[in-house]
Amino acid sequence: MRLALGIALLVFVAAVVQVTVLTGARLLWAEPDLLLVTIVCVALVAGSVPGAVAGFAGGLLIDVMTLGTLGVTSIVLTLAGYWAGRYGETTGRGRRFAPVIATFAISLLAGIGGVALHFLLDQPVSARVAFVTALPSAIVAAALALGVQRIARASISEPPRLERARQVELV
Repeated sequence: MRLALGIALLVFVAAVVQVTVLTGARLLWAEPDLLLVTIVCVALVAGSVPGAVAGFAGGLLIDVMTLGTLGVTSIVLTLAGYWAGRYGETTGRGRRFAPVIATFAISLLAGIGGVALHFLLDQPVSARVAFVTALPSAIVAAALALGVQRIARASISEPPRLERARQVELV
């Protein structure tokens, strides 16, 4: 229960900050994507299924708040959350720079996937702008990942429990 509430709170706050504060903000010629970074960090801590659910919910929130095409952001963030969670479950959970590497790679792939999805839906999208800003936005996302990972780990991960001894053996 604590895990679900922590994830829901993180995703909601990141979506609201993304829409209200970071829309139109430029850093290194790219708009920071706090929600994507939050989804990747949540998935690295919690796993692939909670990451995918968080990605879907966060994408749906963004689509509703911005009045965009419903489901486009959800699809991209669901895949991002799932693959970040799989990376965390298989190789990246205990590594120091896993959030930076995963966020950088997934940010690049999410940008390209978003452009491809808009193209497939026959919506106007500027591929030139998307591909020119892909690398700077991935760098900004990787820089944000270190701080967001600490927040995600502090608010989501369970505190270590001491197990009781089941049997005492006299030697």
